[in-house]
Amino acid sequence: MTNYYTPKGGLPPQTQIMTDRAVFTDAYAVIPKGTLMDITTSQLPHWKKARAWIIARPLTGFAETFSHYIMEVSKSGGSTRPDTNPSAQSVLFVVSGQIKISLDGETNVLTEGGYAYLPAGTNWILSNTQSDAATFHWIRKRYQAVDGIEAPTPFFTNEQNVTPSVMQNTDNWSTTRFIEPDDMRHDMHVNIVNFKPGGNIPFAETHVMEHGLYVLQGKAVYRLNTDWVEVEAGDYMWLRAFCPQACVASGPEPFRYLLYKDVNRHAEFL
Repeated sequence: MTNYYTPKGGLPPQTQIMTDRAVFTDAYAVIPKGTLMDITTSQLPHWKKARAWIIARPLTGFAETFSHYIMEVSKSGGSTRPDTNPSAQSVLFVVSGQIKISLDGETNVLTEGGYAYLPAGTNWILSNTQSDAATFHWIRKRYQAVDGIEAPTPFFTNEQNVTPSVMQNTDNWSTTRFIEPDDMRHDMHVNIVNFKPGGNIPFAETHVMEHGLYVLQGKAVYRLNTDWVEVEAGDYMWLRAFCPQACVASGPEPFRYLLYKDVNRHAEFL
């Protein structure tokens, strides 16, 4: 069974030392799981019985193209107006509990591993009718329409229904792709990257895509720009465009992360 790390909240004791792995630079950031406490949550308009850890947002010198929330929704919580920005498209990925999404008169139930793509301008409703809290990732991006290419449509699936694509010349590195790479309707991908123990990115991968990586399972030694850092389940990494990256899965279990990147569009002129 797949394991997904879920933030626990709370507050550390006064006796805990302050030394931590949190790093914020011009090229990358590391937000360790230990920072996801009660006092770092945010409230969102038109949501009830819900809180958000906002781990990426558009900001000068930080994420430019997207925002990334970890949402925790209690019983009877949710929203009938979850996003009032008509240009924002969304991906939801459930890591614990169960949520219901109502869209165009139909209700879709997402459990652990559940994935939803919701296009810009979609009027969706989210609720939790279970006794346990539900936790899911919510990644938002302003949709970039292209003349002559139709807008994408909503879809719902589960990680268990998607066969990972194995990277060339290896059997220990694969990507669970929820959207086909050649589907030009989409301007962002939110996938899951999988490494077996000892698997690695064997070169300093450097390219135009901005990245957001949330570690779902396992641990690794990860290269970010010129630095090697240790990361584990529950940690978050942001990499600006062209930041070199590489990694080695260093633990006894698979190393897996939820990956955002912007794709399929021309570079914009500032």
